[in-house]
Amino acid sequence: MSSKIVLPRILQIGAGASKEVGNILKSMGLYRPLIVTDKIMVQLGYIERIIECMTDEAIRVDIFDDTVPEPTVSSIQAGVEKVRGGNYDCIIALGGGSPIDSAKAIAVLGKYGGQMRDYKFPRIVDEPGLPIIAIPTTAGTGSEVTKVTVITDETTDEKMMCMGIGFMPIVALVDYELSLSVPARTTADTGIDALTHAIEAYVSKKASVYTDTQAIAAMKLLGPNLRKVYHDGSDKQAREKMMLGSTLAGAAFSNASVALVHGMSRPIGASYHVPHGLSNAMLLPTVTEYSIPAAAERYADCARAIGVSDQNDSTDIATTKLMNELRALNEELQVPSPEDFGIEREHFFGNLQTMADQAMASGSPANNPRVPDADDIIQLYKKLW
Repeated sequence: MSSKIVLPRILQIGAGASKEVGNILKSMGLYRPLIVTDKIMVQLGYIERIIECMTDEAIRVDIFDDTVPEPTVSSIQAGVEKVRGGNYDCIIALGGGSPIDSAKAIAVLGKYGGQMRDYKFPRIVDEPGLPIIAIPTTAGTGSEVTKVTVITDETTDEKMMCMGIGFMPIVALVDYELSLSVPARTTADTGIDALTHAIEAYVSKKASVYTDTQAIAAMKLLGPNLRKVYHDGSDKQAREKMMLGSTLAGAAFSNASVALVHGMSRPIGASYHVPHGLSNAMLLPTVTEYSIPAAAERYADCARAIGVSDQNDSTDIATTKLMNELRALNEELQVPSPEDFGIEREHFFGNLQTMADQAMASGSPANNPRVPDADDIIQLYKKLW
């Protein structure tokens, strides 16, 4: 059985990769980019650095810097209107997963119109939007190499997963030097997000030989370096490995899909404004423990890849070590429980059915090695609390 693999047309990785943006635009005949980013990127001077790389007088740059963490239908609307009222031939997405996800939605809605809800899964969006050049600044979402974007409908508190080739950037410039200023909390949340992508891609029912190689390689990079970058953000070698690991994990899950952790994570993020990586981190130990019986050998492989087990360990020992590591990682990186984050217990428990229904509707739980029903998900949410 064959597997369909979708990747950016150009993937450039390493120190200084972002400085090639001007040359790449010219090589593709693109001269009217809209930079989609956030105000932090402007304050840090990253936007100025990117614009300096586009010295050709023929390239005319505009900026939309009003993206927000965990983008919503309303937060992207001004960007959509800017595209529809402008004459842009491409979008440069600069920042973490939220600006890149925002740019993906703006590129499609700006070209075709409609509402974001029109594009959510199970619809597959293969119509090409405006070409996207993605420049990530965090080692986390892997959005620069995925055909997925997630936008929250604030009227229903639903995180809508939208997917298809139409959301895939045509260029990804992965420059770890842009991640050196990322604070410890964001480093932790995005790093565990990347690790979750790699693990879920590897255990997904849609995994393939290709995605397995990407997922294992990602885990080998992420596992030994996540603590290092959390405690010392200036460690360039560790930052570089995290950035590459995040991109490989993104390529893996974009082509193999994520599973139950992400399915359950999105409703928590939508209802309680928990950053995506953090809600994944909260859930990863609980969901992994639930899922191991259906794919013990695969989870044992994950333990070996992240470096907490070796080939001499039995499957049972390896999976036990994996669970110990995931719990220890959350403790060391100070991942809060839902209660510690500030979620009200009464509201959380009153919201269980809605969250479970939203998780099931996303399609991600069906990719899990142990496929839950809504009642199973409710019990897992209770256990998480």
